[in-house]
Amino acid sequence: MNLNLVSEGLVKGTSGNVSECLPDRTGFYIKPSGVPYSLLTPSQMVLCDLEGNVIEGTMKSSSDTAAHAYIYKHMPEVGGITHTHSQYASAWAAVGKAIPCALTAMADEFGGEIPVGPFALIGNDDIGRGVVETLRGSRSSAVLMANHGVFTIGRDSNASVKSAVMCEDVAKTIWLASQLGVVVPISQKNIDYLYDRYHNVYGQKEI
Repeated sequence: MNLNLVSEGLVKGTSGNVSECLPDRTGFYIKPSGVPYSLLTPSQMVLCDLEGNVIEGTMKSSSDTAAHAYIYKHMPEVGGITHTHSQYASAWAAVGKAIPCALTAMADEFGGEIPVGPFALIGNDDIGRGVVETLRGSRSSAVLMANHGVFTIGRDSNASVKSAVMCEDVAKTIWLASQLGVVVPISQKNIDYLYDRYHNVYGQKEI
């Protein structure tokens, strides 16, 4: 999942990370700190408990470990978390603007606008607190942390990476649309319909 961030063009250098919670929620695996994606191996993933303490692994865990731990601890429905500094989404974060829901793909995936969370320093659980506070009561699986970047959540790491990919895609498209004219949001009634259809009707029950 971490390598998917590279193939999708969502990260540069060693920035960003993906984590996944264990089924029994006793801990979560996360990318090690400062290791280039080209050198990542499965054995380097670090297992941490929900307090952010390393319980398995020889490498230092990501600098966002405390944030991930806080989210898992306070959002029991979350099984995967992704963090990126993808360009277009981070540009919206830099100006503190939520991405308006003006595309059916946004209504499908996020159920409304992609909100902006508060500015928070890296290294403790402040980012996690901001993510939880912003997404609590929201249908969005993505949040733009002010002056920072994107955090996405999902039932597992695959879902959180999908959300990060979609977030960057719509961030770019809505920005392009804003250069052509006034962006026209979708009505709440239609957003609700599209979100329900996508999550409860679209696709196959089993593949």
